[in-house]
Amino acid sequence: MRKLVLSGFLASEEIYINQLEALLLPMKPLKATATTSQPVLTIQQIETIFYKIQDIYEIHKEFYDNLCPKVQQWDSQVTMGHLFQKLASQLGVYKAFVDNYKVALETAEKCSQSNNQFQKISEELKVKGPKDSKDSHTSVTMEALLYKPIDRVTRSTLVLHDLLKHTPVDHPDYPLLQDALRISQNFLSSINEDIDPRRTAVTTPKGETRQLVKDGFLVEVSESSRKLRHVFLFTDVLLCAKLKKTSAGKHQQYDCKWYIPLADLVFPSPEESEASPQVHPFPDHELEDMKMKISALKSEIQKEKANKGQSRAIERLKKKMFENEFLLLLNSPTIPFRIHNRNGKSYLFLLSSDYERSEWREAIQKLQKKDLQAFVLSSVELQVLTGSCFKLRTVHNIPVTSNKDDDESPGLYGFLHVIVHSAKGFKQSANLYCTLEVDSFGYFVSKAKTRVFRDTAEPKWDEEFEIELEGSQSLRILCYEKCYDKTKVNKDNNEIVDKIMGKGQIQLDPQTVETKNWHTDVIEMNGIKVEFSMKFTSRDMSLKRTPSKKQTGVFGVKISVVTKRERSKVPYIVRQCVEEVEKRGIEEVGIYRISGVATDIQALKAVFDANNKDILLMLSDMDINAIAGTLKLYFRELPEPLLTDRLYPAFMEGIALSDPAAKENCMMHLLRSLPDPNLITFLFLLEHLKRVAEKEPINKMSLHNLATVFGPTLLRPSEVESKAHLTSAADIWSHDVMAQVQVLLYYLQHPPISFAELKRNTLYFSTDV
Repeated sequence: MRKLVLSGFLASEEIYINQLEALLLPMKPLKATATTSQPVLTIQQIETIFYKIQDIYEIHKEFYDNLCPKVQQWDSQVTMGHLFQKLASQLGVYKAFVDNYKVALETAEKCSQSNNQFQKISEELKVKGPKDSKDSHTSVTMEALLYKPIDRVTRSTLVLHDLLKHTPVDHPDYPLLQDALRISQNFLSSINEDIDPRRTAVTTPKGETRQLVKDGFLVEVSESSRKLRHVFLFTDVLLCAKLKKTSAGKHQQYDCKWYIPLADLVFPSPEESEASPQVHPFPDHELEDMKMKISALKSEIQKEKANKGQSRAIERLKKKMFENEFLLLLNSPTIPFRIHNRNGKSYLFLLSSDYERSEWREAIQKLQKKDLQAFVLSSVELQVLTGSCFKLRTVHNIPVTSNKDDDESPGLYGFLHVIVHSAKGFKQSANLYCTLEVDSFGYFVSKAKTRVFRDTAEPKWDEEFEIELEGSQSLRILCYEKCYDKTKVNKDNNEIVDKIMGKGQIQLDPQTVETKNWHTDVIEMNGIKVEFSMKFTSRDMSLKRTPSKKQTGVFGVKISVVTKRERSKVPYIVRQCVEEVEKRGIEEVGIYRISGVATDIQALKAVFDANNKDILLMLSDMDINAIAGTLKLYFRELPEPLLTDRLYPAFMEGIALSDPAAKENCMMHLLRSLPDPNLITFLFLLEHLKRVAEKEPINKMSLHNLATVFGPTLLRPSEVESKAHLTSAADIWSHDVMAQVQVLLYYLQHPPISFAELKRNTLYFSTDV
């Protein structure tokens, strides 16, 4: 990877040097005529236009000549960090160039207007093509070439990022590259305000330059339907626009829907939010269907590519995938973000994570600390501002995977184990907890929550969570202060009134994460440091069922052995966990979805395995998510799935039947074919899960959510056969897991099934499956 990054950079460096050469070419003859009786330009004009170009050229020529042989005679131990460090240390020349850039452009323009000869020269400068390209020269204008050095600094910074990512920490280059990146980033942020001439086109009512601070795609609820909007936050105004394609299809522009001067923007209080209309979440099963379609389309596209399929077929599949991803993006967010114009209207956006909501809120509040004035934009001013959005935007594409390049990382599939250790940096004692979010299908989902550590400035949680990843690339940690004040409770859907103390995000780099060992890290968020460790197990590894060596416990032991030993119909562990969840966890938001603390789960596992007499006492004290997690772990560790290995292929075929009567017949017959302990335990669990789903308005767990959590746990065979046609972890997920979820969902949506009734009907059916 390091060699690839460097080779690409070298190629672009060669083009850049050729561009600088092309700029310098007319400089010598122009200088020669400047002292004659018929000068084209004066010496001063030449020095202004070509200011520092020669110096920049020499710096890059030397850098290129030194780097080229190192890349061509490649050796992974080779060091070149000092070359990048030297390049970064010479950025002062660029500062001088940037400071003069505007004057250089203006001078070149004036000279073109007053001098025909110079106009011809500046409109057609010849740039040499790369050594091995067919095109020997291309024509470029002087204006375009003068912008190249400004572009180059940003490019070099990006390359340093990539290089660091693929340079081992113990490599001698690592600290040098880090240093070069630090210098480059500091340099970039110091000149960013002055760099872009386009940014000065729009001014605020106070005559200052209006700058774009943040932009992104958000879902707006307008006239009770969801619309995708591109929202732009400027230094003094929030503008909500719709991206529209013009008739030609190629050129895009924005259509302004509404704007609010920041001086007039307020966030409604919880009480006001309560009075506003409620948001109806999109049915879970429909969201899962979309995910299923997207996964299936992904696999088809991969197959087409592998078989060198027609590009038209691939484009058609990509288009279908985009449509489904767009629907998912539009319908999955549920977290309300309301804004209000103090002179009238309120607006509602839906976001998929508390993280985004607080980012937007913080960015707006930070700008509102300045002395802002209210204003009204004339239609021309509004047109100019909306027109500038297209040039200024930083987010260009709708955040769906079909917009990504093929070579971008597909993300991780499997289980991420995270231990949240502790946090430091709080100014005063508070009741503190953390939540963990990962991205899935283009948006973020909350996956785990630590317990609340009461009245402390140095919480030590040391809690471990297992988080399922579906193509995830980032992990976010949010730190909250728990609010126990009942008056601040907001009835708005999903609205958290707990205060976010800090939030941070890290990339899940497959190379770092996919080692067998724990990897400890610290995430810094506005003065607070959270220490955590993580390790990753790929899906195929984590899904293996391993029978227990000792047959005395209950985990990893056949269910028939356990029920016979206990003289029970349903294992004691299942009955106790279900009873406890129904007693005090049935209204817990995200019950069975939010991970319990791994150490608590392991403690409960040990107690059940040892058949300890303190089980009941321990259960009554234990966090309810740990009890829910222990129940899931029990089913996951059975040596064969509850619905058995033998019947697995038949369940997969049965759920795929399209005729409802045939499906009903088959699915009931399959239940009858289960051994009695398995069937009785399954029906017992089924009724429990239905009772949990009855509380969905409070616990946010629908039948579909529960099927997603328990389907693979109850059905996944003990040995996942290797399927040659399934190419990636993503495919394994999409084919098998989706079907497992559908099987459990079928029984959850079915009218009550009784054991006696099922067995009575055995007479009418043959028993072979």
